[in-house]
Amino acid sequence: MAHYALLNNANIVQKVIVGIDETDTDTLPNEFSSWEDFYADQQGYPKCKRTSYNTNNNAHSGDGTPFRGNYAGVGYTYDEDNDVFLKPQPYGSWVLDSNLIWKPPIELPSDANLDRDTSLPMKSYTWSEDVYKADNTKGWVLTRTYTYNSETEDWEQS
Repeated sequence: MAHYALLNNANIVQKVIVGIDETDTDTLPNEFSSWEDFYADQQGYPKCKRTSYNTNNNAHSGDGTPFRGNYAGVGYTYDEDNDVFLKPQPYGSWVLDSNLIWKPPIELPSDANLDRDTSLPMKSYTWSEDVYKADNTKGWVLTRTYTYNSETEDWEQS
């Protein structure tokens, strides 16, 4: 079993399907050179590229080699030059790092407490392009603060 991403002419993923493993060429009809060509034709799309369910953020979930950067999803872009699938860019100011992860131009504030240290409040932030453009220094907006209640053993909004 293999997964295939069906692309439009702009290399945007329109659909992802399950198909025959590309190494199984015994049943491939003679008029096609690959399963990618077969599925593009059969599904009525200009292009088709195999994608790996086990690849995300340019890392393989097991011991294998990452394949094409990310498991393709509808709306992802296939970058022909680098032979990778890219997730949609979340914000115009964010850039791709070497692991194909979109990163903000400013790191998340350190007081977010992503480690969930119960002795500290946990803060939730969202990115705002408007705030980033307005002062060109910060784009993170504090949306909620939580404190840990040791009696209920749960995080509660402050």
